[in-house]
Amino acid sequence: MNKNRRNFLRGSALLGAGLLAGTKVAAQHQHHTQQDEKKTAAERPDTQSTSREPVLVHTPDLPKLPWTMENGVKVFHLVAEPVRCEFLPESEMGPARVVDAWGYNGNVPGPTIEVKEGDRVRINFHNKLPEPTTVHWHGLEVPLAMDGVPGISQPLVEPGGKFTYEFSVNQNGTFFYHSHGAMQEMLGMVGFFIIHPKQSHQPRVDKDFGVILQEWAILPNNTVPNTLSMEFNWLTLNGKAGPATTPMIVKLGERVRIRFVNLGMDHHPMHLHGNQFYVTGTEGGRIPESAWYPGNTVLVGVAQARDVEFVARHPGDWMLHCHLPHHMMNQMVSMVGPMAHLGHGMHTGMGMEEGMGVVRQGHALSEDLGPGLGRGMGMTTREKSVSNLVGQTSKQEGPGVPPAQAQPAYACPMHPEVRSDKPGSCPKCGMTLVLEQAGAKRVPGYPQDMWMPMDEAVVKPETYGLPPGWTGAMMGMMTLVRVLPPDKYEEVMTRVKEGRTEAPKKKPEHKHDDERA
Repeated sequence: MNKNRRNFLRGSALLGAGLLAGTKVAAQHQHHTQQDEKKTAAERPDTQSTSREPVLVHTPDLPKLPWTMENGVKVFHLVAEPVRCEFLPESEMGPARVVDAWGYNGNVPGPTIEVKEGDRVRINFHNKLPEPTTVHWHGLEVPLAMDGVPGISQPLVEPGGKFTYEFSVNQNGTFFYHSHGAMQEMLGMVGFFIIHPKQSHQPRVDKDFGVILQEWAILPNNTVPNTLSMEFNWLTLNGKAGPATTPMIVKLGERVRIRFVNLGMDHHPMHLHGNQFYVTGTEGGRIPESAWYPGNTVLVGVAQARDVEFVARHPGDWMLHCHLPHHMMNQMVSMVGPMAHLGHGMHTGMGMEEGMGVVRQGHALSEDLGPGLGRGMGMTTREKSVSNLVGQTSKQEGPGVPPAQAQPAYACPMHPEVRSDKPGSCPKCGMTLVLEQAGAKRVPGYPQDMWMPMDEAVVKPETYGLPPGWTGAMMGMMTLVRVLPPDKYEEVMTRVKEGRTEAPKKKPEHKHDDERA
């Protein structure tokens, strides 16, 4: 009897401790929600809304797929087809990066499908590709016959063929559609499928954005991505590479949601400057508030979706980008250079052609196409015997030329081989030549990063007011979240609605003291 009484008391104590801990956790999450709501209301008294309707999603650089209502069913028309798209426009840095990809309805990624929980939807699908395909609805709970897996849930849709997908949506969250052919996925065949809840989640967001992450392997002077590659030299957000990505415009004090979707070969740690967010959703839907966690970098794995939310309390033009260093570049080439290699064995610093298995000499099983150490993107060991790690010496320096007697030299930051004894501009890119200190040698490893401003080439209403030269640091999987005070926000949004642009201001040319004299 006493033993039972002790067990009962011990169990009661543990239960009480569990309830107390649960109460504390709930209170903590309730605290951060209440704080967000209070601060949001205090910082944007003119934007408070009692509407329970969700805010529509904005996917920069991507259109929405229109629909019609037929007997209570939302009807969409989705077309798979080859698409010639542009990752980056023509500029003083070079020609436009044009890509022959595959997508939907003339877009890569495809247009955004946006519906509401409880809707009945019908997607009339038409295949205009030169090979069979199907459409899979990633994360959606649909009947097997609608799942889009060829040979299992449906027959292949042949070129020129059609298929009708119809189902009810009983979930809400960030989902996506894509081809169920692996190589077709790598050619760009993916798009958002957003399902809003019947009533908006709380706290309600004021802005809702969507971004699709993709990587591509495209050889120079080629327009067709190599879908077999494990090496990638173009990284895009909604089909654009920085700085051609369109900034997200937010009013100071608004609550913001950003939805990420990744369908490629790499995971992407997406980092937001100047703000802290909570991860609130996955490709499985809304995360219970008790499981939200804070951060400023979220890892978006392959075939995953991640939703983050934050209150935009800090004004500024905040960068949002993948933090993998090689994903913050365009048209990557080997700048550091491969290491010297003598004799046989495993090579290092192999180039993109080798990584992609391109046979340039010998046969497919030759040593040249064997395994290698490291991931390179440009010149290989067979084209350059040593790396930049040994350093570079100015042509005006060397034996017999004391450093003090070396003549002043001007060089291009982007093209170090372009040098002059007078101020001027680089004939290759137009950048101002930079004065080097007399007798100074280039340090081992130089050059590394490049500065490539191209403001005029990517001007659009959303870039109005950005500082001159802002594009110089924007490459690859990069964009901006612009948190603007009310007056500047209204000015930029007016330009967006009117489609009004103007030439960006020129950055004052930097001059050294000896040039001013």
